[in-house]
Amino acid sequence: MTTPNAAWAAPGPAGPTHRPVDQRSIDAATGSIEADLVALRRDIHEHPEVAGEERRTAALVADRLRAAGLAVTTGVGGHGVVGMLHGARKGRTVAYRADMDAVQAGQTTGGVTDTGHLCGHDLHTTVGVGVAEVLAGLRSRLSGSVAFVFQPAEENLTGAQAMLDDGVLRRTGAREIHALHCGPMPVGTLAVTPGFGMPGLDRGTVTLTGPDAAARAQALAADIMGLATIRRPQTLDDMEQLIVDLGTPDGPLARFVNIQHATPQPGTNGSVTVATSYRCWPEARHLEVRDNIRAIAAGYDADAEFPAAPFPALLCPERDGTGLERHLRRSLGHDQVSRMQAAPPFNGEDFALFGQRIPVTYTFLGVRSPGALVTTGFPHHVDFEPDERAIGTGVRAMAGWLAERARRG
Repeated sequence: MTTPNAAWAAPGPAGPTHRPVDQRSIDAATGSIEADLVALRRDIHEHPEVAGEERRTAALVADRLRAAGLAVTTGVGGHGVVGMLHGARKGRTVAYRADMDAVQAGQTTGGVTDTGHLCGHDLHTTVGVGVAEVLAGLRSRLSGSVAFVFQPAEENLTGAQAMLDDGVLRRTGAREIHALHCGPMPVGTLAVTPGFGMPGLDRGTVTLTGPDAAARAQALAADIMGLATIRRPQTLDDMEQLIVDLGTPDGPLARFVNIQHATPQPGTNGSVTVATSYRCWPEARHLEVRDNIRAIAAGYDADAEFPAAPFPALLCPERDGTGLERHLRRSLGHDQVSRMQAAPPFNGEDFALFGQRIPVTYTFLGVRSPGALVTTGFPHHVDFEPDERAIGTGVRAMAGWLAERARRG
């Protein structure tokens, strides 16, 4: 980690003790920079950088944070950037995390594309910069401190751990951390996730030997795939139904197993290995699914091996998520906020690793334009094209929430 021209915990600026930061001030400040933030998002979008290569994006973020008067540290866990904003009043230290990397070529659904920002991280980064700039302009009324954590390498699930290993929480003193992610809801809306979040990921292998190993491996793979209780949506109607199911209490996604793949691969001396990965909810089902895969493997005179613990699920605590829901309904309007009742089954998040250390909230930001196909709001789909008006919504929502959380001593 390098700290070329910053400190993790510089003293806050002196300033008058006026009324606390309020939503009206946040809305006005956001409106004054909204066009500039759209330009920033387009700049990042035009220069996508995959996991571990976010040099230009990180430098751009660091420059914006320094210009806003934050204490900036670069090189945190790779190309991570941390900006510390200290308010004029006493309070707590809270954190906001935004991921910066683009989707690698081919890692999409609905077709194959080149490397690009098809998961919305360009928008996430822009919202993070916008929140920092808005709150920096209101620092004389801001209580506590906010650590802005711009994370590299989310797509390959390595960036959060690298930043944690580099001491990002210990050095900033953050007591909780918050994040947004693009979602296929209407632009201008948000969905909170109390008691939910994103599933973890587990991987295993089964190796078959003998003259008929290839044929047996195909049958074994089919049996493992049969454990799935849900499969990726194939049509627009399927995608629309998925959104409905995510908002349905005790609905079809209350418990699920998503077998991502069970793929036979040739090994040595005629052996064939079936490589498997899956997601499930709730997280405790990993033990059940592992036992099921072991039982299937035993039927083929083979053993299933799981060399590592499952990558953890992201879970937003009920209390924190409900508090965020109440805040957003007050500040943005009751009809602009919904509550997720299940975890999206097809993607995960290494933000989960932050959640193992301190409380988190994780909110989906609607990016679907009126009348647009549902695919335009689904991250990792080749049609993904977020409505840039979501940037202002994200900044207003998170700036108000962070100011409130930092104020609570």
